[in-house]
Amino acid sequence: MSGIVAQMQSQLAQRLAQAVEKAIQDGEIPPLTVPEFIVEVPREKGHGDFATNLALMLAKPAKNAPRKLAEIIVNKLELAGTSVQKVEIAGPGFINFHLDPYWMHRVLLQVEEQGEHYGRVDLGEGTKVQVEFVSANPTGLLHMGNARGAALGDSLASILEFAGYDVQREYYINDAGNQIENFGRSLEARYLQQLGQDVPLPEEGYHGEDLIDTVKNFIQQYQDKYLNVDGATRREKLVQFALKEKLTAIKNTLLDFGVIYDVWFSEQSLHQSGAIEETIKELQQKGYIYEHENALWFKATAFGDEKDEVVVRSNGIPTYFAADIAYHKNKFQRGFQRVINIWGADHHGHVNRMKGSMEALGYNRDSLEIILMQLVRLLRGGEVVRMSKRTGRFVTLSELIAEVGKDAARYFFIMRSPDSHLEFDLDLAKSQTNDNPVFYIQYAHARICSIFRQLAERGGEKPTAKEVDLKVLQNEQEINLIRKLAHFPVEISMAAQTMAPHRIAKYLHELAGLFHSFYNSSRVIVDDPRLSAARLVLVNATGIVLRNGLRLIGVSAPEKM
Repeated sequence: MSGIVAQMQSQLAQRLAQAVEKAIQDGEIPPLTVPEFIVEVPREKGHGDFATNLALMLAKPAKNAPRKLAEIIVNKLELAGTSVQKVEIAGPGFINFHLDPYWMHRVLLQVEEQGEHYGRVDLGEGTKVQVEFVSANPTGLLHMGNARGAALGDSLASILEFAGYDVQREYYINDAGNQIENFGRSLEARYLQQLGQDVPLPEEGYHGEDLIDTVKNFIQQYQDKYLNVDGATRREKLVQFALKEKLTAIKNTLLDFGVIYDVWFSEQSLHQSGAIEETIKELQQKGYIYEHENALWFKATAFGDEKDEVVVRSNGIPTYFAADIAYHKNKFQRGFQRVINIWGADHHGHVNRMKGSMEALGYNRDSLEIILMQLVRLLRGGEVVRMSKRTGRFVTLSELIAEVGKDAARYFFIMRSPDSHLEFDLDLAKSQTNDNPVFYIQYAHARICSIFRQLAERGGEKPTAKEVDLKVLQNEQEINLIRKLAHFPVEISMAAQTMAPHRIAKYLHELAGLFHSFYNSSRVIVDDPRLSAARLVLVNATGIVLRNGLRLIGVSAPEKM
C-alpha cells in the first residue's frame, strides 16, 4: 500500500526522469546517468504542493547552471494525465509543482476503503526485525526509565509492523551473574531480619522495600524452613521464589501498560546451553581474544573502541559482556536481519564494543541498531519528584499508571525524541484541558463520535465517500484537514525509517488541532445535503486516522469524554 502523496511523488519523479532522458536525446543535456533526486512536499505552501532538486543535482554532471537546466527540464515535461496545473522555477533552480486543488480529495475514498489499514506501507518488505526493550533486572519494580523504554519499544515495534516489517518483541531476563548473587544476599538479609536476626543489608545489595514484601510472602509459604540450612541453599531457594514473583509482577505491569512480548529470553539459558563458551571460542579462533593477567580480553580496540574488554575474569567466570555477545549472536542466528535495542543513555559506552563484537563474529555491525534514551524527570506541582534507585525510593510504573492512566503515560513517554531529556508533568498528564496533548487528541475523536450519534438521533445514515461530491469541500479548514490525512502514510514511513515514534505523537496532535479548527468554524450537519454529506465523510476519515495513529502508540480512542 502507498498513500496518494507517495503515488504523486512517484509519478512526478518518473515524468522528471523521462524529461531528462528526452533532453539528452535532443542534445540539450550531455549524455549522463540521471542522478538521485528528491520530490518532496515543501515546508512553505507558497512553494507549491511538491518540489524537486533535480536541476541542482544535474548541475555538476551536466556542467550547466541549475536554473538553465530547470528550464530545459520544464520544457520537456509531459504532464498529461497528472493533476499538475502549474510548474514554476524558484530560487537557484528548484522546480515547484502546483496541483489541482482537488487532487487529494480522493484520499477520503482511500481512507474509507482501507479503514484500519489506512497508513500501512510496504517499506520493510517483510524484513525480519527484533526489538528488544525494557529488559530490566528482575530484582525489583519497574521505574521511569523502564517505563519510557516500554512505551518507546512497543510503539516502535507497532510502527515497524505497520510499515511492512516482520517484527518480534523481546525481553531479555537478566537472571544470572553478579546482580543475581547480590539479589540473593539481599533477600537472605531481609529473610533473616524478618525472623528476628540483626543482620545488615549488603552494601552492594538491593535496598528496595519491595523485597521485604517478597520475603514476607516467602515466609508465609515456607515459615522458618530455610533458617538453619546452609547459606547457598537458602539463597538459591529465595532467588528462585523471588524471580518468579518479580517476573510475574513485571509481566502484569507491562500488560497493564499495553505491552505484550513475543519472547521472554533467559540469560541463564545461555550459560546452561554452553552458548557463551562457544562464542568465546569462536572469537578466539578468529584472533579477537587474548589472555592478560589470567583473564580473557576481547580486542574491542580493533573495532574503534577506546579500550579492550574482559570477557572471562581471572576466576574463570564470564562477564556480563560475554553473555551479551552470545545473546546478540543468538539473535542473528535466529534469522533477524535487523536487531534493535533500546538502552538507557548510561549504556552509551557499551554501544561500539557491542557492534564491534558482532563485526568480529562476521555480522554487519550496522544490522545492530541501538537507540539511547535520556532520563525522565517527574514533576508534581512544578517541583521535581526526587527519586533514588539506591535507597529503593522511586515512583514505579504501576504507581504512575494508577495516578495518570495508561494513555497519558504512554503518550507522554513518546512525545519527545528518545535522545532528549523528558520532563513528565504529572499534573498536566491528569488534567482535562487542551493543554494536555492526550486529552486534546482524544477529545477530537470523542467529538467525531458525538457527531455521528447526533446523525443517528436525527435518523440520518453515514454517507460513503463514493456517493458524495467531495469537491464541495473547499474552505481552508477542510483543505488543511484533507491534506493532513493524505500525509499519514508519509509519516508512517518517516517514523519507521528514523525509528522515531514521537513523529506519530506530533502528527496526531497536529491532526487533532486541524480538526478542532474545522469543527469550531464549520458546522458538520447543515441544511445543504451535499455539503453535509461531504463533511461527514471528512469527519469519518479523520476519526479513522486518529484511531489508527493512537493504536500505534498504545493509546485508546474514547467515544465519549
